[in-house]
This record gives sequence, structure tokens and C-alpha cells, in this order.
Amino acid sequence: MKFSACISTSPAKFEAVPFKGDFAENVLAVKNLGFDGIELAVRDPAKIDQDMVIRTIFDAGLEIPAIGTGQAWGEEGLSFTDPDPSIRAAAIERLCSHIPFAKKAKAMVIIGLLRGKVKPNVDKNDAWTWMLEAFRHSCDEASKYGVKIVFEPINRYETSLLNNVTEGLAFIDKVGSGNLGMLLDTFHMNIEEPSIEDSIRLAGDRIFHIHYADSNRLYPGAGHIDFLSIVRTLSSVEYHGYLSGEHRPDPEPVKASREGLAYMRRIVREIEG
Repeated sequence: MKFSACISTSPAKFEAVPFKGDFAENVLAVKNLGFDGIELAVRDPAKIDQDMVIRTIFDAGLEIPAIGTGQAWGEEGLSFTDPDPSIRAAAIERLCSHIPFAKKAKAMVIIGLLRGKVKPNVDKNDAWTWMLEAFRHSCDEASKYGVKIVFEPINRYETSLLNNVTEGLAFIDKVGSGNLGMLLDTFHMNIEEPSIEDSIRLAGDRIFHIHYADSNRLYPGAGHIDFLSIVRTLSSVEYHGYLSGEHRPDPEPVKASREGLAYMRRIVREIEG
């Protein structure tokens, strides 16, 4: 298993991205901390120097396992389930604009809250239909580039759509695309899954990516989640992908990321011997 830290390429309201601000400085900080890669949070690929971003990361000897798209929701209100069809179309267009960038970066594209939620006065069946159509379109477009799409089950307090692994697996079957998988986030799983370990075993090879944060959304070791059991279970289902630190930057980004990475690496060493 490898480890990545989350860096935003632009200012963002979302607090669970440890590194914001000067991009080059943040890449150097992540490298010096000993991470293997950087998960990017990108609001709009058209508004960044994509080649510079990729070059800066690759030149540091790091990989880009995934690109997050949630800022289009958090900063602009775009979603697949908005009752306004023009907003839905803009959300799909934005998602698809990440795909050529992801191809160059050798990364997956994450769909988190960009999928939206069931808004007031919207029938849930309509929201599900709009979301399903958007995912199918996005996966079809991504398949042309050989890019994987990965969606994150998110807890019920943030969205009313796709909250847990069981719902996620049923949705993957409905979409019917081989390049679609799940991102499992320990913070959300701690709220929604009766057993995190059983859900990992159930998800199996549909797990494409992992976010780690403790029960309070701080770095691992600052809450009560049993990460030893989680990593042991991931190993048992032969997950060999990235574990990415998406947690609050408290008390400050470098310290939080250092503590979280050290804690997780100790666990992996114990399991792998």
C-alpha cells in the first residue's frame, strides 16, 4: 500500500484538505514528509496550468493517484441532481473536463458531493435517474481515455444519495461500467457501516481508493477508529492501492499529516512484517 496527501490547487471552503496555499511549497512539504503521492483537489481543470501541476509533482518523485472534483459542488453548487437541467449539464461537463487531465496525470477521477443530494421538492426517483444518467455518461467518456471513475459513499448528514457500501455496489451494477469503483472513507464508514471490516470484505475488488481520517476527522490516532483492523482487512482483500489522508489540518497541516502518516505506516509495517 502507498500513501498520499491531499493538496488543493485553489482556495477552498472544505476543511478536510490538509494542504492549501502555495502549490510548489505544499508539494515539497508532502515529499519531505515521506508520502508516495499527492491526491489533487481541483475546482476547474481549465483554470490551472495542468502541465505545470503534473510536472511539479512528477519531478518531486511523487505520483497522482486521484483527482477530487468536490469543489465544483462546494464552491459553485454544481451537481448531477440539481432540478435545473442547465446546472446538471454543467456538472457533467465539469466532471468530464477532468478526464483528459486525469489521463495525463495517470490518475482516477473522484465523484464525491458533485453527485449532489435530493433537494427540497425533488422526487427521489428523479434525482436517482439524473445521477445514474450522469454517471453513465461520465464513465463512457472516461473509458475513451482509459481513466477510472471512483465514487465515495458519504454519510447521511452530507447527502441523501449513496451513503454506504451496499448501496454503492448496487449502484455500480446499475451503471454497468467496468471502470467504475468505490472510494472508501474511514470517517464516513465509521458513521454508516455497521462493520467497517465486513463492508470492506463486501466491496472487495470494487475498492479503487481509500481516504483515511479518524472518527473526529482528525488524523489517525486522534480518535477511536481501529485502523489496525481496517488495514488488516484491506490486506486480506488484496487491496494494493493508495491510502490518502483526507483529514482536518489541526493543529497545523504538516504536523497533522506527519502524525497521520507515521501512525498508518506503523500499522502497515506491523501487518506486512
